[in-house]
Amino acid sequence: MNIDKQQIIDLLKNQGDNDKADQADKELPDQVDTDRDSGLLSKLGINPQDLMGKLGGFMG
Repeated sequence: MNIDKQQIIDLLKNQGDNDKADQADKELPDQVDTDRDSGLLSKLGINPQDLMGKLGGFMG
């Protein structure tokens, strides 16, 4: 599933994790593929399955 990088950054900021939000901004591509980029996401402490659940309301 593709997710806009900004949504991930916003999620991290909403969780109060500005350091990881900055890291995500630098390291993630503009369109994050939860399969292809799962290694980067886990490095940021994000589980792709949890991410899809949290962003489910934001994704049309």
